[in-house]
Amino acid sequence: MRALKIAGSAVAAVIVIVALLLVIGIPSGFLTSAIQERVERDTGYRLTIAGSTKIGLWPSLNVTLNDATLEGLKDRDTGNHLAIGSVRADMTLASLWSGRPEITELAITRPVLTVPLRRERSAAPAASSSKASTSPREDSANVPMIERIKVTDATIIFSNARDRVENRVESIDAEAIVGADRKIRISGNARAGDHPLTFSIKATAPTPPLARQTVPVDLTLDMPDVLQAPLTGKAEVRLNGSVVMINGLTGTLGDGAFNGWASVDLASKPLVKLDLDFQRLDIAAARGPSATQDAPAPPNSSQSWSDAPLDVTGLNYVDAQIRVSAAGLNIGEGHFAPVAIDATLARGVLKCGITNLGAYGGQANGELDVDATGATPAYTMRADLTGVRALPMLRSAAGFDKLDGKMQAKISVRSTGQSQRAIMSNLNGTTFATFQDGAIRGLNVAQMIRSLTASTLSGWQESREQTTDLSQLSASFRIEQGQATSGDLNLVGPLVKMTGTGTVDLGRKSLAFRVEPKLVMTTEGQGRAGDPVGFGIPVVIDGPWAQPRIYPDMAGVLDNPDAAYAKLKEMGQGLFGPGGNALGGLLGGSSEGSDGSNPLGGKLGETLGNLLQQGLSQGRNPRRGMPDSQAPAAPTQNDPPQQQPDSQPMNDVLKQLFNR
Repeated sequence: MRALKIAGSAVAAVIVIVALLLVIGIPSGFLTSAIQERVERDTGYRLTIAGSTKIGLWPSLNVTLNDATLEGLKDRDTGNHLAIGSVRADMTLASLWSGRPEITELAITRPVLTVPLRRERSAAPAASSSKASTSPREDSANVPMIERIKVTDATIIFSNARDRVENRVESIDAEAIVGADRKIRISGNARAGDHPLTFSIKATAPTPPLARQTVPVDLTLDMPDVLQAPLTGKAEVRLNGSVVMINGLTGTLGDGAFNGWASVDLASKPLVKLDLDFQRLDIAAARGPSATQDAPAPPNSSQSWSDAPLDVTGLNYVDAQIRVSAAGLNIGEGHFAPVAIDATLARGVLKCGITNLGAYGGQANGELDVDATGATPAYTMRADLTGVRALPMLRSAAGFDKLDGKMQAKISVRSTGQSQRAIMSNLNGTTFATFQDGAIRGLNVAQMIRSLTASTLSGWQESREQTTDLSQLSASFRIEQGQATSGDLNLVGPLVKMTGTGTVDLGRKSLAFRVEPKLVMTTEGQGRAGDPVGFGIPVVIDGPWAQPRIYPDMAGVLDNPDAAYAKLKEMGQGLFGPGGNALGGLLGGSSEGSDGSNPLGGKLGETLGNLLQQGLSQGRNPRRGMPDSQAPAAPTQNDPPQQQPDSQPMNDVLKQLFNR
């Protein structure tokens, strides 16, 4: 009886152990070496299993490997390295007995793929002789059938230890389903830096081997931080050695269709060749209400340049030959049509050429070179703009919305730096720009000049209702170490003219100019040389370009403005040259009447009326050429002697006008 109890307890213990093994898996260290040999023989990569290997029988037959790594052999080392947290293969028992496993699900958890970044291309590795002797039929027989592959929390690391560069694509979750008709459906999401992306791929796999066989592929890619709409495309993909060839590429980006071809040579340093033609290309703009609310504000001229590093080191690790054309290109707030861009990237030097770019009603041609080979990147830009509408271009490029007109410009600059501030501070080169038939928005230059007759100005005295019409505004600059110097600033408008010289500090966003303003005393414009009336004293514009100080170039005008202006009045010259006292008062009002009348109306009529009245009160005829019949009678001998007419009435009026 006692023996039966012992036997029963032993059987129960065995049943419990078997049940536990069915659930948690049977330790199967003996499988490790067999799996390693099979992987190395079929792929040429070394598999190292640092963790445990288990066989489970519940809910189906499965094999689990923990802490595995896969890397190239020494004679075929590509530098790629794959570390896997765990991989589990579920399979049917019947297929295992047949010698060709059918895996119902392959689950890979926390894989980390490390891809080396190389500065130089090397020859593609030669295929091993053992693999070359394997027939396609043998390859097909040895490939296991996999119905589903699931990848969770994967990471791809692109790194170069010498350059201390590391970029990651993280949080990759993907699932691939292979149907009985060999159709493959892959979907997933990931995060590249701070940019989320989702993808979906559909393909039909040919019978092995895949080399040089065409695979039809449908792709959907959504990157809301980069593209304004999801990208969908179709192509025929073919693998030729290490080269992935993508032919017959067609698709849509938002509402715009595109077509073209591409190829990628993945041996060593990647070589990308791309030729795409878009109906409309929208990039670098956020979508949707929430994205719009979180989008950064447009550039502001009052903000300092950013010190955030600009990382272009990635240009060293890929070579490319790219041609992109588009009927319309939208980059953020910038709009261009048509567009043709040719770019080459080799050994860390990007050369980008733009020909006959349609830009805001005009055309632009130019080149942009970026040299990322050194510790500090170098930039070179050459551009020629013709007939470009200035307002929308400057507003989209720099947030500057004060200047409008047809713009022509020639730019040839170069710089080095790792941030916006460094690039602008190191800028060298020449620029020339002219604006015609436009306006300065928010500013009334003539009114600002008149205001200088009484006090200095702080800032541009901006107002949405004010404008200054321009016939032409032009200037050329020579730039050295971020200091742009001009000696030919010239502004011509219907009622104002100004010339000047000075320097713009591009790094600090400040300026120091000395200008000679003149006002035109007729609405007929600049037609006659005698029309403009000079200010008499140069004007200084100095300080931050968003809020400069504007004042007459007089000693002590900033230290003691009241004393300086009092001294100016005592000089008898006025701020508009000889006789400027009367003119200064005369210009105290608006440059134009509300009905668009001649600017000499209003104050001038009042002045002439006062002169006439005071002249008559002194018994004089103030009008030249008055008919004798209307002139006062000549004095007789009985009349008291009269004093000679003097200038006192005129002086009184001038004082009244000036002190007003």
